[in-house]
Amino acid sequence: MKRILLLGAGRSASSLIAYLLKNAATENWFITIGDISVAHLQPLLAPFSVAKAIPFDVHNQKQRAEEVAKADLVISLLPAVFHIEVARECLRQEKNLITASYVTPAFLELHQEAQNKNLTILMESGLDPGIDHMSAMAIIRRIQAEGGKLTSFKSYTGGLVAPEFDTNPWQYKFTWNPRNVVLAGQGTAKYIKEGEYKYIPYHQLFQRTDAFYVDGYGHFEGYANRDSLSYREPYGLLDIPTMLRGTLRRPGYCEAWHAFVQLGLTDDSYTLENSERMTYRSFVEAFLPPPAIPGESIEERISLYLGIPVEGEVMQKLAWLGLFEDTAVELAGATPAQVLEKILKKKWTLSPGDKDMIVMQHLFEYELDGEQREITSSLVAIGDDEIQTAMAKTVGLPVGILAKLMLQGKIPQKGVVIPIHPELYEPVLEELKEYGIDFVEQERSLVS
Repeated sequence: MKRILLLGAGRSASSLIAYLLKNAATENWFITIGDISVAHLQPLLAPFSVAKAIPFDVHNQKQRAEEVAKADLVISLLPAVFHIEVARECLRQEKNLITASYVTPAFLELHQEAQNKNLTILMESGLDPGIDHMSAMAIIRRIQAEGGKLTSFKSYTGGLVAPEFDTNPWQYKFTWNPRNVVLAGQGTAKYIKEGEYKYIPYHQLFQRTDAFYVDGYGHFEGYANRDSLSYREPYGLLDIPTMLRGTLRRPGYCEAWHAFVQLGLTDDSYTLENSERMTYRSFVEAFLPPPAIPGESIEERISLYLGIPVEGEVMQKLAWLGLFEDTAVELAGATPAQVLEKILKKKWTLSPGDKDMIVMQHLFEYELDGEQREITSSLVAIGDDEIQTAMAKTVGLPVGILAKLMLQGKIPQKGVVIPIHPELYEPVLEELKEYGIDFVEQERSLVS
């Protein structure tokens, strides 16, 4: 029997857990699921003799070592900051590891040791990063096999709310870690356009957007991810003139989010004095200059400070969140970003029965036999409800499929690996189709 240790049972883990349970009997697996709190898992696991849940503290070195020692494969869906300690434990115990999170410099330092020990640390195996790599590489290799030369590659992904449950002016609800949403985009975005390197500092990021259209689902806007350049080498596109990876939102979202950035509400680098005594209104006022005229409303002050219409759509979005109300913050020692996260969670949480939506779109331009061509490849996935979300499916299912391949001995790559190899992405993309996760391609000539 092969033993799987899954660490992390949060909102992105539901579909992965269901996949592992579904395959446990035929694959001869026993699954141990560890998290700080596992009470919510007991009813789910009760019918299964092939799985158990345990309270798990990743900071408990003794427990971490004991549980990893029992496993044939470790999967970590913990918050990304905790993956590195799990990875180091896996190396000490000579166990393979799968995560959905980005490769970081700290992980790259483990690459040689993992290779020397004949181990695989498979990362970026969820949605974005994950399915984006796999689906893009399938098309890139196909174009190259036909003799085409890539001249432009753009890829955008968004976790959004399904249209029929799109009930607020932001056209957005949380489908993954709210903290990551609040801190999204911080740093400088880097990409290449028509052979020139481009940089967008954080304070301008949400003003520099591109427009998109997906058949049947309407219009979207996209802003650049932090680093699009680092994927040129893994994708085999070092000489490509244009390459950009980004995040999708509905039109108008980025303009309103830019107001938060300008005000300083997304800053996570310091704590606010007496934050527990603040209200939403006093929190916002703390970032505004004094009134230009006595009696000036907070809306008028924001309008003047940010240069936005006092009756415009951005102000309406801010007001809808309750930012101008005297609701108590009730957070001690909080950063601005933590206060904003609490405010947003009250308004952007999926309600019972709500369904989310994942939208991914790749745009390829290439030359073939002297002709300029374009391929647009689009994925739309809809969740079942607020628990079995599209986000959980698209993060968890590829991780589960790759875990199966790993335990079947079908992943030959060693070291720190991402799923850009055909023996990884081909079976994953094929099996994802069984779950309705499939891309629609449109191809056309760019010659008018």
